[in-house]
Amino acid sequence: MNSKENQIAMINEYLLGDMRLCYLLNRENGCVGMLLLPTDLPLFNPVRHPDRIWKRAEVEPLVQLKLTGDIYGEAYAMGNTMRNSETVRNLTFRKQTGSLKNGVFEICTTLEDKRKHVITHHVLWKEGTPYIRIFCRFYNYSKEMCTLEMMESFSMGGLSPYLEGDGHGSLYVHRIRSVWSQEGRHETIAAEDLQLEPSWGYHAVRCERFGQAGSMPVNKYFPFAAVEDRENHVFWGAQIAHNASWQMELYRKDDGLALSGGLADRELGHWMKQVEPGAYFQTPEAIVTAAHTESFDIFTERLTRAALEGLEQVPETEKELPIIFNEYCTTWGNPSHDNIVKIAGCLKGRGFQYFVIDCGWYKEEGVPWDISMGDYEVSKSLFPRGLDQTVEAIRSAGMIPGIWFEIENVGRAARAYQQEEHLLHKDGQVLTSYFRRFWNLCDPWVEAYLTEKVIGTLKQYGFGYMKIDYNETIGIGCDGAESPGEGLRRNMEASKAFIEKVKREIPGIVLENCASGGHRLEPGLMSQVSMASFSDAHECEEIPIIAANLHRVIHPAQSQIWAVIRKDDTQKRIAYSITNTFLGRMCLSGDVTELTAEQWQLIENGMAFYRKIVPVIRNGQSYRFGPKIRSARHPEGWQGLLRIERETGKDAFVTIHTFDEPLPETIEIPLPENCPEQVEEIYSYKNENENVEIRNRILYYRPGENRKGIAIRLKRA
Repeated sequence: MNSKENQIAMINEYLLGDMRLCYLLNRENGCVGMLLLPTDLPLFNPVRHPDRIWKRAEVEPLVQLKLTGDIYGEAYAMGNTMRNSETVRNLTFRKQTGSLKNGVFEICTTLEDKRKHVITHHVLWKEGTPYIRIFCRFYNYSKEMCTLEMMESFSMGGLSPYLEGDGHGSLYVHRIRSVWSQEGRHETIAAEDLQLEPSWGYHAVRCERFGQAGSMPVNKYFPFAAVEDRENHVFWGAQIAHNASWQMELYRKDDGLALSGGLADRELGHWMKQVEPGAYFQTPEAIVTAAHTESFDIFTERLTRAALEGLEQVPETEKELPIIFNEYCTTWGNPSHDNIVKIAGCLKGRGFQYFVIDCGWYKEEGVPWDISMGDYEVSKSLFPRGLDQTVEAIRSAGMIPGIWFEIENVGRAARAYQQEEHLLHKDGQVLTSYFRRFWNLCDPWVEAYLTEKVIGTLKQYGFGYMKIDYNETIGIGCDGAESPGEGLRRNMEASKAFIEKVKREIPGIVLENCASGGHRLEPGLMSQVSMASFSDAHECEEIPIIAANLHRVIHPAQSQIWAVIRKDDTQKRIAYSITNTFLGRMCLSGDVTELTAEQWQLIENGMAFYRKIVPVIRNGQSYRFGPKIRSARHPEGWQGLLRIERETGKDAFVTIHTFDEPLPETIEIPLPENCPEQVEEIYSYKNENENVEIRNRILYYRPGENRKGIAIRLKRA
């Protein structure tokens, strides 16, 4: 910071575990900013050394919002960013308070302007956690309506305070890209390659604003961003907990790089929000952390660990991450009483906890499942005696019955498709995708309808598990509010509220989040459910690539990974598929009624192996190894993932997958200091004892074959 004239004051400094949170005040203009720093790294402090010029960087505001009519930021900002508008520049510091309640420490910073607008910036820290949660509130205490057109959840500036000047060559941006069936691709870009370096005259805004508009928040990017100071091995980053349009911004005008994010604004998300006199608006939460580490995997685990708070509230049946069977890749949308009874009988006694009846249980003869959802009347041709006997057959086989719903959408072949007055509209017309429409979830009639059709069905048949699917995006928004983006936000808030109603009405129900696989893997929705479908890559070679990628953005204890077993699968192929599931929650599907005893033995060996590593999946630290996989569809080389039990380090496991040539003669996995070194068990389709050894804290594996999966369980001697 440039503190030559001693303009910067420290308002407060808080120690939050291994993080230090500093609040800075620019005495000249009243701007308040925050720095989140690792405690184990000394920092040049501009407050304590006012005679040194370390960086040419202003204090970056800790809140970012804009009201309509207020002036934009300077230097070509319009159309690129709405940060640092007149709304922000008018704010001054009023007070800061700290309070402890139920084990959560909250810091509330209050800012105000002369128009009687008050902003509160909230930081929540639970003792023992490596992250903070941040949200903001805007209060309108004036006598006039005002309209927000941008309001983000968090903002951090001055990155990196450990680098002198603009830190050229040392700052990198991390993003996680995502598309259907190829979720979670990690992207690292130098700040200079994004043109995020200041100009010669410290003039002109530099901004990389990205995100997504719609109701599939993991469609193109995960709501995640991080900045790395590679010279000093420090990361800063965040996830946005929001199930609709969101944005992240990397912003720069001087030597300090800023990172902020939250709701997608008017320019990106078509969002404006009117706030009545006396009312307030609150942003979604951001989960934020900073870490001194060379490992991106260690850094991202700090964010994904936030999921453990939600997992503390899951039903008792979920504590040991039990194994799921889903019949979708067995019947392909044609479940019936006869085939379910046959499948359940085959699975009896094999250790499955849940049996999920997937899509199609409601469809009429000759009508595909994906255009007939919405009416949800049990198919008379598939289940001529209703679902009672089918569900009882599942229970008799020792499993908890589950069922699929796509709650929020309706298909064009359903009668519900014609309920136009209760569906979302855009520009006065029913909002329609290729063959889906969307319920207006803010409509009381719709809530009552879904309560009858969804909650009523769950109660009537005693289902203990519900798979909540979602197979289309609303896009930029809908009618019914002051902007399309606000219409979307309200509708998706109502969606979250209905999920909570399901949980209240049916205590102990297990919920699965699915959105064409992985399109809704954001922290907010994930905190409401036990687990999520990791992807729609059901039988693909790229499954382990996607599953390992997702360790960086969701907790593997919530990542339901499928092994689809076919009757003509070789032992090698079965072991590859089963090894995939060790990267998260094990779920099986496929030709289970037609497998040989030898095939089942290999599967059951894998199930036994999975049960032994559950404690490590539930509470561990992951490390990915191997070359960059450039093509997910045509992968080459190999991938290894090591996961170590985090608290004691007594248990660990390694999964290794080989792909197409070229392969090294020997794969090497370095073991961190806290990793056990004794091989306890190996899962493969053949004896691999001679191919695995550990010397000098390195695990050596001679693969020998392409397209193979192997898992190695490690214990401390």
